[in-house]
Amino acid sequence: MWSSWSGYHEDALQLMIEGGAVREVLVSRHGDKWGLAIRLGGAGSRWLPVRSRREALRTWASLTAVGRFAEAQGIKGFSVER
Repeated sequence: MWSSWSGYHEDALQLMIEGGAVREVLVSRHGDKWGLAIRLGGAGSRWLPVRSRREALRTWASLTAVGRFAEAQGIKGFSVER
């Protein structure tokens, strides 16, 4: 579903949220971890994963941990895909 070669680094995410560029946020399972992706446009836009400096996909061990990260970034809500 998500392209691993493109995405946004987590340090840029907050700036995009503050600027109102992020339209939708999706959290989904990747094996035993959770990942977060954003969509900047409408329904036809691609989902772009949030990356870390070391990983093509930033992952969290639990949905609770993703929720804490999202809240700290200023994300008001997100969809969960299991």
